[in-house]
Amino acid sequence: MQIAIVVYDRLTALDAIGPYEVLSRLPDVELIFVGAAKGEQRTDTGRLGLIADRTLAEVPAPDVVVVPGGPGQTALMEDAELLAWLRAADATSAWTTSVCTGSLLLAAAGLLDGRRATTHWLAVDELARFGATPVRERVVEDGKYVTAAGVSAGIDMALTLAGRIAGDEVAQLIQLGIEYDPRPPYGAGSPATASAQAVETLRSLSRFS
Repeated sequence: MQIAIVVYDRLTALDAIGPYEVLSRLPDVELIFVGAAKGEQRTDTGRLGLIADRTLAEVPAPDVVVVPGGPGQTALMEDAELLAWLRAADATSAWTTSVCTGSLLLAAAGLLDGRRATTHWLAVDELARFGATPVRERVVEDGKYVTAAGVSAGIDMALTLAGRIAGDEVAQLIQLGIEYDPRPPYGAGSPATASAQAVETLRSLSRFS
């Protein structure tokens, strides 16, 4: 099984690396980082680089597509090459997935029309502009489309996908192996549990405001 994770300038690191950490542990998989061109793409902080080992054209029909999000997603919403690749890859993929605002790229490509999907809580209402049905859940499945909410939810999405691909036992072994047992020190991980002040502060800083 071939899994392609898309990388681009100013993506959010964990959006790509979270799913990589899970999906790379599936049996009999080839996991590839792909981009418009080979080479390094800097993440949104500018402090970390991820390497695209192959171009989009070199990976025309992956079994699984993973599209991470991040501030760089905005500049790609009308990128003809990427959107065309997403549509072509989706035509034969077993699974088409995203993390955070990566779902906006799937939506811009027309792949989520009439489908339930999620994204980062600050951007979830944007999905409706592209014909998707916004759902405020951490992981949303609609047929072969699996979308995750913001950043860390990509790990949950990847474990969900691992269970669908290889079975619950394999997915649970992967979860145990990476010791994914989150117990955050604060209950501020969603707008439903964070303080109103924190929600408004982040909303005021958001590019989706």
